Amino acid sequence: MQAHWDKVYSTKSPNEVSWYRPHLDRSIALIERAVPDRSARVIDVGGGTSTLVDDLLQLGYSNITVLDISEAAIAVTQSRLQDASRGVGWLCADITNVEFATGSYDLWHDRAVFHFLTAPDARLRYVRNVAKAVKPGGHVIVSTFGAEGPRKCSGLDVMRYSAPELHREFGSRFRLVESSEEQHETPFGTTQQFLYCYCRLEPDVGGENPGAR
Repeated sequence: MQAHWDKVYSTKSPNEVSWYRPHLDRSIALIERAVPDRSARVIDVGGGTSTLVDDLLQLGYSNITVLDISEAAIAVTQSRLQDASRGVGWLCADITNVEFATGSYDLWHDRAVFHFLTAPDARLRYVRNVAKAVKPGGHVIVSTFGAEGPRKCSGLDVMRYSAPELHREFGSRFRLVESSEEQHETPFGTTQQFLYCYCRLEPDVGGENPGAR
């Protein structure tokens, strides 16, 4: 997977991938509402070459981590941010295998990573990482292809979800606050249906296995 994504980000400019948006307005609105405190610890999972980190820095957020499996993507974003990149934490890692310290983040954001996890065990490892990395009472924003979204992306098979299906993948510790759909216009003039689910992570009072249906 790292080789695949390094090739994508090494051969295409940021606005030549289908998921590109100049600004992730819906994500920004949800983040600002969930964690108005600009010192909140925010991680953008699969940040790639997204401009979300640029906009969060412009809004005054000072404790941002960007994780991506592709070193090439991280290098592009660091170059774009120039000196501002020094104020961001950068993690090059596979989100299904990386180790997080417990309660590391106040908010977890993922737009267009989870739907690439087609194997159930990979999704379970992802959910367990979220449950460990986000503090109890913290916020989780995950955006995937909706039920009418594409079946493939970047040459890879993907999953498509309705809001109940996506929430079921995470389990009852993730209390659904709201869900919404977005018709994303790609740089190529086509549209893709995206689903957003925003959850609060409840304390683990019963020893629930994260991701249990």
